[in-house]
Amino acid sequence: MVKAMHDMADHTRAEPAAPTAGTPRPHGTRAVARAVERSAAAVRDRLRAGELGSLPVVLVLGVVWIVFQSLNANFLSPRNLSNLSVDIVGTGLMAVGLVFVLLLGELDLSVGSISGLAAAIFAVLNVNLGVPDWLALVMGVLTGTVAGTVQGYSFAKARVPAFVVTLAGLLTWNGVMLSVLGTNGTVNLDENGLVAKLTSSYFTDPGAAYGLAALGTGLVFLSSFLDRRRRKAAGMPHRSLRGIAARTAGLAVIAFAAAYVLNRFQGLPLALLIFLVVVAGLDVVLRRTHYGRQVYALGGGVEAARRASLSVTRVQTTVLAVSGTMAAIGGLFMASRITSVSQGSGSGVLLLNAVAAAVIGGTSLFGGRGTTWSAVLGMLVIQSISSGMALTDTPTAVQLVITGGVLFAAAVIDSLSRRSQEAHGRA
Repeated sequence: MVKAMHDMADHTRAEPAAPTAGTPRPHGTRAVARAVERSAAAVRDRLRAGELGSLPVVLVLGVVWIVFQSLNANFLSPRNLSNLSVDIVGTGLMAVGLVFVLLLGELDLSVGSISGLAAAIFAVLNVNLGVPDWLALVMGVLTGTVAGTVQGYSFAKARVPAFVVTLAGLLTWNGVMLSVLGTNGTVNLDENGLVAKLTSSYFTDPGAAYGLAALGTGLVFLSSFLDRRRRKAAGMPHRSLRGIAARTAGLAVIAFAAAYVLNRFQGLPLALLIFLVVVAGLDVVLRRTHYGRQVYALGGGVEAARRASLSVTRVQTTVLAVSGTMAAIGGLFMASRITSVSQGSGSGVLLLNAVAAAVIGGTSLFGGRGTTWSAVLGMLVIQSISSGMALTDTPTAVQLVITGGVLFAAAVIDSLSRRSQEAHGRA
């Protein structure tokens, strides 16, 4: 409405005298200036209302990269960035599953144990018992699905906070994993097997990376355009075509730059391709399906969701099932990276990193706000810190302190953002 009033005011002003021949016409310049001014005003309004989006995490990532590149010139080398793109996959998949749980305002503490159990199931079936790769892999993933479903149903029916149910799961699934591995405690994977190749295979043809960049950019533009047309037809606020074009152009620059860097080393990693496909697919599930809208609605308030006739039990159960499944897949990728499974699999700071990645990326701890891409950005921050620390021989203790500080800052920003949204009537 305000935009329309501005446009009407522009049309009702007296037109200046027609320029003489050879005098440059200022109309195009004024139009561009007005468009830039309106865009800047819209961004300022969103920031004041607490709608920060991914801006904070992008700024943090930029600072991290600048600092470590200044400390070690190899940080932004093609080799290190390619390794980083593979290292984020295992924990990143777990973080993507946690996004579903966080959207409900809950927390799943069992993902680390489930990831270790799934990897142990695969290793014992495949290496010790001779079960074919594909079948052992399916059994490993189903282990995570079943574990998550059991926890989700218990959470939904007993109405006990999810973190309590999953804390019990953390202990239970870790005990089962130790039992599965037995007294030996370590199983080495076949380096030529299916799972081991997940993180060691690359598409060396440069066209693969550039093709993925072009496909991703095109799909983002098409999705944004169709969303604009739908919202416009319904009389809802929508992005301008110039805004969509600018956003797509920015994404294209990033995507093709990443493809160029990857091609300077070994090409497009298979693990990264799988990761991006999974993230994009789950993003569609969350933002474009009826089920996804139910998840967001449930995050806004359980009682309100019940009164709206939503199947609360089904949504809560399936969300924990998704988290368990993604934890299992992530565990298989982590086992692939080190080609072994041991009694320490799924332990340590793995759970903390997965939770931190989702929260740092912008998923709200209060529920109802976040996307699967949030986990990708957060994981990039955490793994960049880890990679930079390794290159600069910084003690692990310092890495934990820095990661904890970033997580704390993200939680504070999330809280302040929510308070600002409530003050503006948007939460």
